Amino acid sequence: MLFNSIDFAIFLPIVFILYWFVTNKNLKLQNLLVVIASYVFYGWWDWRFLTLIFFSTLVDYSVGMKLKTEASQKKRKVLLWISILVNLGFLSFFKYYNFFLDNFISAFSFFGQEIQANSLDIILPVGISFYTFQTLSYTIDVYKRKLEPSNDFIAFSAFVSFFPQLVAGPIERAKHLLPQFYKKRTFDYSKAIDGMRQILWGLFKKIVIADNCAEFANQIFNNSADMNGSTLALGALFFTFQIYGDFSGYSDIAIGTSRLFGFNLMQNFNFPYFSRDISEFWRRWHISLSTWFRDYLYIPLGGSRVGTWMKIRNTFIIFIVSGFWHGANWTFIIWGALNAIYFLPLLLTNNNRNNLEIVARGKLFPTLKELSCILLTFGLTAFAWIFFRAENIGHALSYISGVFSATLFEIPKFSGIRSALTTTILTGTFVLIEWFGREQQFAIQNLGLKWSLPLRYAMYYMIIVAIFWFGGKEQQFIYFQF
Repeated sequence: MLFNSIDFAIFLPIVFILYWFVTNKNLKLQNLLVVIASYVFYGWWDWRFLTLIFFSTLVDYSVGMKLKTEASQKKRKVLLWISILVNLGFLSFFKYYNFFLDNFISAFSFFGQEIQANSLDIILPVGISFYTFQTLSYTIDVYKRKLEPSNDFIAFSAFVSFFPQLVAGPIERAKHLLPQFYKKRTFDYSKAIDGMRQILWGLFKKIVIADNCAEFANQIFNNSADMNGSTLALGALFFTFQIYGDFSGYSDIAIGTSRLFGFNLMQNFNFPYFSRDISEFWRRWHISLSTWFRDYLYIPLGGSRVGTWMKIRNTFIIFIVSGFWHGANWTFIIWGALNAIYFLPLLLTNNNRNNLEIVARGKLFPTLKELSCILLTFGLTAFAWIFFRAENIGHALSYISGVFSATLFEIPKFSGIRSALTTTILTGTFVLIEWFGREQQFAIQNLGLKWSLPLRYAMYYMIIVAIFWFGGKEQQFIYFQF
C-alpha cells in the first residue's frame, strides 16, 4: 500500500479510529491492532510475503528468549548465527541470487568455460532490506546484553512490522522503538498536529518535487545517447532532487504517521544537501542506515581506532556494503566505492568531524566559504548519483562522458523542457523553504506557528493545492526496490 494512494487515505483514518476509540483501554489489544493493520498494509502489495516477515519475527523472538536463559557463550554464539543466517539468507536469496549467478557464469565464460544455469524469476519482497536489518539489530543487541529480550510476542511483532516504517524505514533500533510498545499511549493533540504537518510536507516532497523530477530524470537517463551535455547534467540534477524528495518524503510521512499513534521514530534525513563535506552528508543522509552500519559493522571492524591501512579498509568495506545493500548491481558498488574515495581524505586528515552543527545556525545566510563547500559537496554527490541511477556501468560511463563534452555549454534540449522549467522553479522554492527551516526536524515544523490562525491555515491549504495542482505523474517510491 502506497502512502500517496487512495487506499492509504482510507486505511489510515480507519486504523486511527479503531486505535484511539476502540482498543485504547487495553494495551495488548492496541498492539494487536497495530500488528493486524501492519500485515494488511504489507499484504496489500502481495499477501504471500507475509509468511516471510512472520517467520523472521518468530525466529528472532525465539532466539531472543533463548539468549535470555542461555549461559554458555558458545551456544549463545550459535543462536546469534541462526538469526543472522536465517535473516540474511532470505535477503540474499531474494535480492542477490541472480546477481551472483550471472557474475559466476560470466567469470567462467571469461576463461573459456561455458556453464549452463538458469536464473530464477524472483520477485523482491518490498521492504525486506529494512525489516531484516531492524530485527537483526534486536538479536545482536540481546546477544551483547545491551537489551533485555522481549517476552511479549505481540509487542515484538508490532515492533518488527510497524506499518509506517515497515517498507522503507527509518530502520529503528529495538532499544528505541520496542519499549514504546510496552507503555500505555495517550492521545497527544499537539503531537498529532505536528505529525500531520510532517505528513503534509512529506507528501509535498514526494508528489510535487520527486514525482515531477522523476518524469524528466527518467526521460533524460533513458535517452541519454541522444542528449547533449547540458541536458545530461540537468538530468543528473533532476535525479538528485528526485531521490531526496522521494526518500526523505517517505520518511517524513512515516514519522508523522507514527506520531498520530503516539510513537516517536528517529529522524532519518537532516537536510543533507546543505552539508559542507561528504562526512557531514553521510551524518545527515539516511541516518538510520548509516548509523546501523557504523554500529554493527564499522566499529566491530575497528572503526577509525586502528592503523592507516585498516582505516582505509574499513572505510571501503562500509561504503561498498552500503552500496550493495541498495541493490544487486555493480553500479551500486561503484557508487559506494566513490563515496569512500570522497570520504577518505577527511578521515585520514582527521577532518571528518569538523561540521557537526547545521550550517549557519542562527544566521540567515552562510558565509562565502560555507556556500562554496556546500556547492562542492552537492556537486560530488550529484556526480555519484549518476552511477546510482544508471542501468549499468557502461551506461554510467557513457552518461558521464556525455556530460563532460563540448556540448555541456549548449542550451538543454529535450521534449517537455517548458514543463521542466516549472519543476525547476518549484524545486528552487522547495530548497528555499528547506533552508529557512533547516534547524527544525522538518522544514515546516515551526513555519507559521506565530502567525494568525487564518494565515497559518491559508499556508497549509496552499501546500495542499500545490500537491493537487502541481503533482507529477504517480511514481512508486524509489526505495521500495531496495
